Amino acid sequence: MGILKIFSGKEPGEYEKKGDSFFEDKKYGLAKIEYEAALNKLKKRDPNNVDIGNRLQDKITHSKEGLALQHKKTGEELMQAEMFDDAEDIVRLALELTEDPTLKIKLEDQLQKIHNHFTAEEIKDIPDFEGHSENNEKEVYQETGEEYFTALCGSLPEEMQKDYRNYGEAFKAGYMALNQGDFELAGDKLFQALEENQSTNSFIPLELATAYLNLQKYEEARALLEDFIKEHPDSLQAYHLLCEIFWEIKEFDQAQELLDSCPEELFDSLRIQLLRGETLFQAKRYQEAESLYLDYIESSGWDEKIARSLAKTYEALLEKEKARDIYSEIMSQCSSCGLQIDTFIKHKYADLCFESEKYSEDILGLYLSLVQEDPDNRALYCEKISQIYSAQGNEKEARRYQLLSREGKANDQ
Repeated sequence: MGILKIFSGKEPGEYEKKGDSFFEDKKYGLAKIEYEAALNKLKKRDPNNVDIGNRLQDKITHSKEGLALQHKKTGEELMQAEMFDDAEDIVRLALELTEDPTLKIKLEDQLQKIHNHFTAEEIKDIPDFEGHSENNEKEVYQETGEEYFTALCGSLPEEMQKDYRNYGEAFKAGYMALNQGDFELAGDKLFQALEENQSTNSFIPLELATAYLNLQKYEEARALLEDFIKEHPDSLQAYHLLCEIFWEIKEFDQAQELLDSCPEELFDSLRIQLLRGETLFQAKRYQEAESLYLDYIESSGWDEKIARSLAKTYEALLEKEKARDIYSEIMSQCSSCGLQIDTFIKHKYADLCFESEKYSEDILGLYLSLVQEDPDNRALYCEKISQIYSAQGNEKEARRYQLLSREGKANDQ
């Protein structure tokens, strides 16, 4: 993409045309974003053009209705699969979007059918902040020795597994320490292993650089990785680690130069595009990052990792509604594929709705589900549940959840 295209700004018609393309492909969430961008541009450049403004508003409405219908169908499929928690989430999203009274009635009926599958005890159930503390503790894999090392190597390519087993005892100790978060020990042992394997074209520098990066020894890690990439120009992990170093030391141009120098077969890969976008984001060049992500979706199709990065970029641009729509689309895509919706995505979507003072039953339902799914943040969720109940005039439940929030914060201290 040329630099003039990035900074010149698009005309409303260009956004509308892209929205039409998404709409034809039934990507209604992305179409809505483009139509809204077109309408915002129109208001700035030609605010008196009522005809085009009305046309764009109609297209936004149609996109929302199309997305709501997709959510309704997905909800029905999830109900048939007895995935009622996910079905409830997606139907609530549909209710947020639609303005069609007939569809609202159908969705409310669908939601009622879902609720019929939950007992009153399940609906009111709130996790005990005092109980289950042992079960909620983060499990740390403490096993050591050959069995643990073999398990760690199991996810590596077969050739790397063989090499890792031949690097000696110091490497094994360092690699296990690295994966358990003991970076000081990992650095010492992996450096020893590097000294012991100087004659081999090994992967030890990659692991030692990871330890150094976590120890904030950026120059040492950088030197290791730059030499490593010369021998392994196809190592995506090395590019990622080196980019992280450049981000930490604010050398964003060097990160871009590194990515531009990667082999042709990696140049347009998803991983490299994500690193390019993150480099722009870290450099606070948010509009360029937005263009990169949108161009990728337009040329290569939907990808959740790209979508997450795009949503984060919209948040940085303070375009909260666009970010919310992207998170909504991610939730829809997960549900339609039968996948569990990531709690992080639910959290982001609910918080963005909360920030815009959308104290609806839908958002209340999301926070109630998050209390159980994400116990580490349950005090925060209970506080917001309390505020929603208070806004709805239900002071009894508001006080109840405020007490639960305070209790949770006290237990976390």
